[in-house]
Amino acid sequence: MLDPGRTVADLRELQDLTGDENGAQRVAWTETWQRAREWLRGKLSGTAAEETIDAAGNQWFTLLGDSERALLIGGHIDSVPNGGWLDGALNVMAGVEVLRRIAGEGKRPVTVRLVNWADEEGARFGRSLFGSSAAAGSMADQEELRQRKDADGVSLPDAIARFDVDLETALEARSELENAAAYLELHIEQGPVLESLELPLGVVLGTFGVERHQVTFRGQAAHAGSTPMDKRRDALAGAAKLELEIREIAERMGEGAVCTMGGVVTRPGIVTSVVETAECLLDQRHLDVVQLAEMLDNAKAASRRFGQEEDLEVEWERIWSIEPILFDERLIELADESISEVAGSSHRLPSGPLHDAAEVARAGIPTVMLFVQSLRGLSHTKLEDTKEEHLELSVQALDRLAQKTLALLGG
Repeated sequence: MLDPGRTVADLRELQDLTGDENGAQRVAWTETWQRAREWLRGKLSGTAAEETIDAAGNQWFTLLGDSERALLIGGHIDSVPNGGWLDGALNVMAGVEVLRRIAGEGKRPVTVRLVNWADEEGARFGRSLFGSSAAAGSMADQEELRQRKDADGVSLPDAIARFDVDLETALEARSELENAAAYLELHIEQGPVLESLELPLGVVLGTFGVERHQVTFRGQAAHAGSTPMDKRRDALAGAAKLELEIREIAERMGEGAVCTMGGVVTRPGIVTSVVETAECLLDQRHLDVVQLAEMLDNAKAASRRFGQEEDLEVEWERIWSIEPILFDERLIELADESISEVAGSSHRLPSGPLHDAAEVARAGIPTVMLFVQSLRGLSHTKLEDTKEEHLELSVQALDRLAQKTLALLGG
């Protein structure tokens, strides 16, 4: 029998085991993370689920069914430093409760598997979605990964080797998805939309595409005291104009478009000099690939215009990009039904943050996500929270979705 209250109790237990006064400390590839994985193993003892660890360090629990076709339920137990008690862990522990319920029923038309993805956050080495991208076959830039080091100078290959993971063979995890027929994931929203609508749950349409660039404005350093305002080539003026313009660009694109200037580094960076160089980090996101491209074109055109106005040179360098990922329409319908049945009403919304579900969908597996409301829209902080009654509703909705998906696959 499903016991959503047990999920909340498990999450509190995990919080006490792997957190401190500053928040969750389950950073991947650390002893605290490993302690959480061992704790998770114990929570599934007695269900007859077989545990395996794949070549990328992903932790799998499998309940065999009449068919090798598999329903996957997934999440990640790793956290950012000083993180919240729900980000990632809710996905996994809700999946544990669903697996317990399914195990208690005995016969299954298809195999059911719970996966705890390795290093979704990328907090230690700056490489998010490590385990899921390896399983999806989309992990690239192996040489770049070999060069990554943490704050203490430990390389990524050396760190993962302590957990019996080898970068050279991590892509062998692709075999784990060979029989996957559907993938379900529950997550806190990490934003304010559901709370603003006074709704506990929502269905995720997909994850935003991302265009991330460094934009460099180059002017001329000059003495701050002796250079008249109309004679300056102030690189920061160009950056400041672009920061204000990207807000207008996002607003023109309508709901779901976001643009962020996440950092500006100025040189020479002293109060007595006009800024010669301003390096800006620009992040743009949208669920529609055409509109995402239009946002980028608009930002580039604006930067050129501001460069001319301030007599500056402008350079663009792409840092990273990912196309939007749209989830499976049939599973979205089933998710809508499931939420409406347990909560009365549902809402469809995109996800700005990336998730393991996007990598699974990229591999061609029908995928959907559920969101549960986040109080004040906060995440990646010890202040992260969700009402316990909403957490219990989310477990019920995930279980209802799992039942509907099993019926679809078994039919």
